[in-house]
Amino acid sequence: MTVTKPANASGDAVYDLLVATPRVFFKLRALGMRMGAVSRWGGGTWGLLRSLHHDGPMTVPQLARQRPVARQRIQKLTDELAVAGLVRFTDNPAHRRSKLVRLTAKGEATFREIDLGIQAQAAELARHFSADEIATTNLVLRRLADALDDALAEPQ
Repeated sequence: MTVTKPANASGDAVYDLLVATPRVFFKLRALGMRMGAVSRWGGGTWGLLRSLHHDGPMTVPQLARQRPVARQRIQKLTDELAVAGLVRFTDNPAHRRSKLVRLTAKGEATFREIDLGIQAQAAELARHFSADEIATTNLVLRRLADALDDALAEPQ
């Protein structure tokens, strides 16, 4: 079987980026699990707590649309976080059945603790790169995410 790669330098570079991204993702997830930022089954504890910290109470469907992941996955994570006392479900004046997910005081403290750990880890990792390299990487990843949004929006 012959594998066909893109026929230009930018295409080759994006191909290489697509190959490297899962490797980085899984290493970040493993580090996140060690830091408590990722649940034992791979749920984004820190990301969900961060959303509630910055954006305030939201419903499970709203949280799922932000990511985008299946609503059921966010429901599983919010249920787990509620059992741990990090979030609570409250009545939603805008919708009778869809409860709002809110941070508890324990959830706020946990978010701050995990966030400080991530900031410290980021500072440690930053030693390997220049500020310009990081800025360029962030720009490329944002533009790649936008291009992927466009690709996903196209009808099949």
